[in-house]
Amino acid sequence: MDNSMKTIKVSAAIIKREHSVFATQRGYGAQKGKWEFPGGKIEPGESPEQAVVREIREELAIEIIVQKLLTVVEYDYPDFHMQMYCFLCEICERKAGRPVLREHEAARWLTRETIDEVDWLPADQVVLHRVKEFMV
Repeated sequence: MDNSMKTIKVSAAIIKREHSVFATQRGYGAQKGKWEFPGGKIEPGESPEQAVVREIREELAIEIIVQKLLTVVEYDYPDFHMQMYCFLCEICERKAGRPVLREHEAARWLTRETIDEVDWLPADQVVLHRVKEFMV
């Protein structure tokens, strides 16, 4: 990591349901059209867990339950270093509802057989092997 590079800390939700995980397609920015696990920046004073719950509520209008931290990805993009906390989550059944795409172009539930069909963001590609481990 280049020490002069700005570090951005984000949280991502790997939302699982039976044998699939939820992925979203970016609808904005330089990486528009690429696929990712939904989430966003960690705000000052916020824990990574709090950030992922807030971001999913804001972006998808659903409540999630954070089960565990799966991994932390360190990735250097050309303009910044990303530290991404990847949480294994599920949709809260009590407050169920369908995800509403407020910031994304598209979304899909992907299985082990279809997870490689989408064009993932580079940092998200790093975690795919870990995700596939629990998708049987």
